[in-house]
Amino acid sequence: MTMRKTTALLSALAAVSLMATPASADVIKVGVIGTMSGPFALFGKNFKMGIDAWVAEHGNKVGGHTVEFVYRDEESANPARSKALAQELIVKEKVQYLAGVYFTPDAMAIAPLLEESKTPLVVMNAATSTIVQKSPYIVRTSFTMWQNTVPSAKVAKRLGVKKAAIAVTDYAPGLDVEAAFKTAFEAEGGQVVEAIRMPMNATDFSPIMQRIKDSGADALFTFLPAGPPTLAFVKAYIGNGLKDAGVRLMSTGDLTTEPDLPAIGDAGLGILTTFHYAVSHDSPENKHFLKMIEKAGGKVDEVTMTAVAAYDGARLIYKMIEATNGKRDPDKAIAAVKGMSWISPRGPVTIDPELRHIRQNIYLREVAKQDGKLINKEIETFPNQPDWALQKQ
Repeated sequence: MTMRKTTALLSALAAVSLMATPASADVIKVGVIGTMSGPFALFGKNFKMGIDAWVAEHGNKVGGHTVEFVYRDEESANPARSKALAQELIVKEKVQYLAGVYFTPDAMAIAPLLEESKTPLVVMNAATSTIVQKSPYIVRTSFTMWQNTVPSAKVAKRLGVKKAAIAVTDYAPGLDVEAAFKTAFEAEGGQVVEAIRMPMNATDFSPIMQRIKDSGADALFTFLPAGPPTLAFVKAYIGNGLKDAGVRLMSTGDLTTEPDLPAIGDAGLGILTTFHYAVSHDSPENKHFLKMIEKAGGKVDEVTMTAVAAYDGARLIYKMIEATNGKRDPDKAIAAVKGMSWISPRGPVTIDPELRHIRQNIYLREVAKQDGKLINKEIETFPNQPDWALQKQ
């Protein structure tokens, strides 16, 4: 970008920051950036399903203010496009809040715009720990890779795994997973015998399975962004004989999202994952949430973790609008949700007042069959988990 264009953009953002929304009845726009098309479209659809469920339950007004959600499609990991979409939403649509964002690189690209434009961002998926450190106007309602991975390393050692292999997608969340599992597993006395980083566009995982076989690992811990790659990876694990050879497969819950379970089939029975939400979570709040999904026109069979993050994210946005009486006051808005606690469809949650990241239960789940249907069955709870990477600092 040229210096002239950069100056023009900053001037436009500064002008937006000076426009305080009046406290009278008006429209407050929320820009939602998500993967609404392409290979990860299910997760952008879930952003909308979760938000629609919240609106179906609570209406589209906060006080005298009408809340309007404006959607933009990032399609796949593309920082330049995501930044341009955020600029368009801030400058042209004059949104007061931003939300969504599936991929970490896209969240990182948007972060520098937030302080200049005085626009809070509610991250509803992107899971690298350091995102919340990029701007004081970022709050996250999803999860981090450290949060979901550390319990899995403890479970692996408890199950008798002595040697583990790690295979992760080669971008920031994958590197977080690699560091988290290695750190926690070795602290438990285990040994990591192979660590493989896979390209984001990888489709053939057979050579990776051979490396894992050759490593002598008792278990394989993996992370890939939820979507087509995870299904291909599970099929390669089974098809290349690792399951039959007794190499246990473990992962974060991205590997076995509920819409993929029918395609994985019974061969996936027994896969262990640690994650913050399962559609099968047995609580009144989750049952109500799923009813609201249906009330808003969504399908329960398509629900993933991004729907619950969006539902909870909408709660935060409504709270921020209420706290500021509809005015553009990002400091007051963010302050209003720090330390906020409630019972989510996933269980009890709190927005850490220092880190602006969600603390929550992490569940050990096993792919099981219930009433003829494959589910992620929760078998153990790790309560009130922080982001372990930021917690150490």
